Amino acid sequence: MWAGVLFLLLVISGVVFGGIKANQYLHDEQQMPVQVIDFSGDYQHIDITKLERLIRKAQPGSFFALDVNDVFELVEAQSWVYRASVRKKWPNTLKIYLVEQQAVAKWNEDLLLNPYGDTFNDEGVEIDLPRLYGPGGSEKTALEGFNSMHALIGTTNMAIDELSLSERFAWQVQLENGIRLNLGRQDFIDRLQRFIDVYPLLAQQEKAVRYVDLRYDTGVAVGWNENDNSNTTNKES
Repeated sequence: MWAGVLFLLLVISGVVFGGIKANQYLHDEQQMPVQVIDFSGDYQHIDITKLERLIRKAQPGSFFALDVNDVFELVEAQSWVYRASVRKKWPNTLKIYLVEQQAVAKWNEDLLLNPYGDTFNDEGVEIDLPRLYGPGGSEKTALEGFNSMHALIGTTNMAIDELSLSERFAWQVQLENGIRLNLGRQDFIDRLQRFIDVYPLLAQQEKAVRYVDLRYDTGVAVGWNENDNSNTTNKES
């Protein structure tokens, strides 16, 4: 009987020892390394070399020890990554699919806006985009206003270069042709349409328009560019 018990103990000890050695082998980076990090997706501005370096530094273990959730969180924390999916592929590959942020405007000089009004860091990437300014928390409001104005001004040969939203939520627009528009807080789309309607008349004048103030019920105030000073003329619409 004692011989049988001893044999059983030896078998159990062998199984436990074998399990420990197998676990050590599977978690040994030298034996089972992640040899390939395969990136895919449509992207231009994501720094893949930097991203792979960050992943390998954060997850130095073997293929089996690598935590997919941790890698996912690290990847999605990168500025230019909008969405990502991460999975392992036997025996030594980590596959990562990337969806890049789409920048539609600059925000307060130091950030970018995506189409949903979310901000992200440009990471030093230079892109020619309309510039939007406003108080913190007004990103979505500013972008919605810009989109509405852009759609309307797009019916002409003019374009918006810069849009500012004040602390009191008054709108000011700088056009690419150099004209500044003061639209105020209310009915800014109607006021922009009023400018579009009156602009052909303004363009016929000998002086170039510097600004147009549309914060009036029935007319506009026009500032003209001159060599020494500027005139202001009130035009009835």
